[in-house]
Amino acid sequence: MSTTTTRPTPPLTRVLWADTLLTGGFALALAVAATPLAGLLALPEPLVRWAGIGLLPVVAFIAYLATRPVPPRGGVWALIALNALWAVDSVFLLFTGWVDPNPLGVAFVLAQGLLVGVFAELQYLGLRRS
Repeated sequence: MSTTTTRPTPPLTRVLWADTLLTGGFALALAVAATPLAGLLALPEPLVRWAGIGLLPVVAFIAYLATRPVPPRGGVWALIALNALWAVDSVFLLFTGWVDPNPLGVAFVLAQGLLVGVFAELQYLGLRRS
């Protein structure tokens, strides 16, 4: 009888994979479905499309971090800062007057900003524990 041993996945790696998958799906949805999403949320189509396209290199970076046996601390710190900035800028965007989303659009911007902020916090906690 053979036994299989598995190496436990550290919490930081799990969070990085979750961020990769969710951000990747979000980026593709924004880039591919910008026109209907912009209409549904009353957000400018170029903002929606370019937010999605701009996230693709970020997704590649997060995936790189997730695939390392030990994610580089500096890279994780950079990701935490980027996620925190995205979360703050999402809320800030609503107060600039640059966009005038409908209530569903406001909820969308706030919800995705909150989720990104949660990822930043989980990554920070994972980094502290590693």
